Amino acid sequence: MDPEKTAPFELGRGEDACLLLHGFTGSPWDVRPLGEALAARGLYVRAPQLPGHCSTPEALLGVCHRDWEGAALQALLSLRDYRRVFVAGLSMGALLALKLAVDCPERVHGLALIAPAVRFKGPHMWLLKRIRHHRLLERVKPWVYKTGTDLSDPTVLAQAPILSAFPSARLQDMWTLQDAVMEALPRVRCPALIAVAEQDHVVDSEGGRVLARGLTASPQVRFISIQEGFHIIPRDKGGPLLASEVGGFFDRLRERKTPADDPAPSSRRPAAG
Repeated sequence: MDPEKTAPFELGRGEDACLLLHGFTGSPWDVRPLGEALAARGLYVRAPQLPGHCSTPEALLGVCHRDWEGAALQALLSLRDYRRVFVAGLSMGALLALKLAVDCPERVHGLALIAPAVRFKGPHMWLLKRIRHHRLLERVKPWVYKTGTDLSDPTVLAQAPILSAFPSARLQDMWTLQDAVMEALPRVRCPALIAVAEQDHVVDSEGGRVLARGLTASPQVRFISIQEGFHIIPRDKGGPLLASEVGGFFDRLRERKTPADDPAPSSRRPAAG
């Protein structure tokens, strides 16, 4: 992968910050347009590289979900001096964002969950998850090869950095994260925005609706369905709408005098858009 394109980045300045987490086999490049839009609204934005990503397929052999969770936690703790900290994540990054909200409720003041990888698309992935304890996939097909990424815009797709393969064993880590997040959903107590792409070929958009229903302790849940573009929403045709929705959502949370001003869970009113 191109080290310049996939490098971590920091943008903007302000009293409030946003931690921006990329997805599995992805890179900060995938989420940079959203980071630029949030920085333009007065947020400091940090987008790290997750362990094992942004270099070679072999680099993913030596990591697991605990490494990704640990890196996300360290990045969150590095933002301790900001008034409010929001976490936005794409795909697997959305799962990590939810974990942070559960494990560090006093530090996460709002979430943007973009194309959350709650359910992979297709019956084959469903079946593989059901029989995952037999590790059949790892024995039969130790590597999964990629020739592209899920973008509808051909110009952007031609520019995209692509990891050519990943160890199928890492799907075990993805499934572990999925299960942990679904179990922990009722303990998320901060406002959340969920954005799905209806034409996503990687994850099932219905998973986002499942999240919205499961965030029963969240004081505010906003769900948006994006009709244009595929899985990598921040880089695709729905990117401007996403940036506007996430930026406006965080702006409204920032307008409250203190984090304690967030509405109580009993006043939760899910909104659809």
